[in-house]
Amino acid sequence: MTTASVALRAAIHDALLADGALTSALGGGKIYDEPPRDAGFPYVTLGEARLTDASSDGGLTQEHQLTLHAWSRKGGHREAHVIAGALLQALDDAPLSPEGHRLVNLRFAIADIRRESDGRTYHALVRFRRRRRVGAEEP
Repeated sequence: MTTASVALRAAIHDALLADGALTSALGGGKIYDEPPRDAGFPYVTLGEARLTDASSDGGLTQEHQLTLHAWSRKGGHREAHVIAGALLQALDDAPLSPEGHRLVNLRFAIADIRRESDGRTYHALVRFRRRRRVGAEEP
């Protein structure tokens, strides 16, 4: 069985690649776990993950937090905002089916958009929370 975090990342990656608005904003399917050295801007990377115990009713439940990063050098914040919005539209309450796990919900948590210290790269951090029942298969 695939671990929950690996299954979640794979399901999110597949959903993002299938989202036309996002791939259009990126100029193609530039969604990476680890971007290639020569990755052209803009692109999205799957970032940090955090797992916590969210059990409350006798069943083991985990909460996963995942940060997605959008990178832009078009000039100004606009493109980073557009990509962050496309990430939100693609994933907030999305009906994902992580292999071997039952998704309870996937919710947008927070987004930060900023200019990096190089003065020309804009970076959007978009965080999502997911709850899942441990050991529960999809019905």
